Amino acid sequence: MWLKIIVFLFLNFGALALGGIFAGSGAGSDWYDQLNKAPWTPPGWVFGFAWTTIMLCFSVYIAFLYERITEKKNILRLYFIQLMLNVAWNPVFFYFHKPHLGLVVIICLTLLVAYFLFNFRRDLKVYSLLITPYFIWLCIATSLNAYIVFLN
Repeated sequence: MWLKIIVFLFLNFGALALGGIFAGSGAGSDWYDQLNKAPWTPPGWVFGFAWTTIMLCFSVYIAFLYERITEKKNILRLYFIQLMLNVAWNPVFFYFHKPHLGLVVIICLTLLVAYFLFNFRRDLKVYSLLITPYFIWLCIATSLNAYIVFLN
């Protein structure tokens, strides 16, 4: 089990790093600074803390899910789609300045994480709580993205 957790930690944090590289100057850009952002937008340091916590929890979650589910190919397919959506949002939003398309990406990601949360909760029982921070954060991030789309 520990080896699976380590592999998923590597993949998840690698995806975060890749998304960050593709984001360009990201939240520090003039473009982002000039946007009308939601009043509930957290300070910048919260994002790093949140994503670190989320990826730690999600790595354990996905390792347990992979261990307990017989349809391993399907789980891996969904997992890699999740990774691609997670990586894609940063460049779409920050580098290409396409918040409308970013909203589509983050809604798809949120729905996929919701699928993980609700579809496999009976199999994972208490371990399903490990994906809850990811789902909650994506709901918040989706609202932040939507605010930018509709009020800019």
